[in-house]
Amino acid sequence: MRIIAGEFRSRKIESVPGMDVRPTPDRLRESLFSILQPILDGAAFVDAYAGCGSVGLEAISRGARRVTFIEKSSAALDVVRRNIAALRVTARASVVRGSAPQALETIAADIVFLDPPYTQPGEYDAALAKAHAPLVIAQHSSTHALANSYGPLTRYRIVKQGDNSLSFYRR
Repeated sequence: MRIIAGEFRSRKIESVPGMDVRPTPDRLRESLFSILQPILDGAAFVDAYAGCGSVGLEAISRGARRVTFIEKSSAALDVVRRNIAALRVTARASVVRGSAPQALETIAADIVFLDPPYTQPGEYDAALAKAHAPLVIAQHSSTHALANSYGPLTRYRIVKQGDNSLSFYRR
C-alpha cells in the first residue's frame, strides 16, 4: 500500500494482514480524491470502517485539516495507529474504536467516507442514517444497490470501477 499524492506521495503504509480487510484500490482512491480535491483543503474528514487507514491518510496527505478514523477491529486499529505514527501526523488524526454508526452520531465533519465490509450490507443503511456531514461517500460493491436517499442525504453521483462503486450523497 502507498499514498498516491500530496505531502506523503509514494510513502508506503502498512496494511492489515489477512483477507478480513479490503483496502480501497489505488485507482479508486485516485478517482475519489480527484473529485474531492477542490473541497478537501482544510476539511474535517472521517474514514469510517478505516481498515489500515489508507483513505484517511490520503486525505491528510492531500490537505485535510483533521481526520477521524473509526474502526472496531483491534488488529486494524493497531495498523492505523502505526501508520499515523510513521507519517508523524498524530496531531491531525484521531482514532475511535467501535461501531461506525454509533460514532458517526457524535462526530462533526465536512466529509465522511464509509467503506463497510461488503458482507455486511446492513451497515450501509445504519451508517448513512447517522452521518451528519454535508458530503458522505460510500464505497460499495457494484452489484449492491444503495438507496437514492437516506434521511436528508440524497445521492447525486455514482462512480463505478470494476467491482467497486462510490456513491456520493449530499444534504
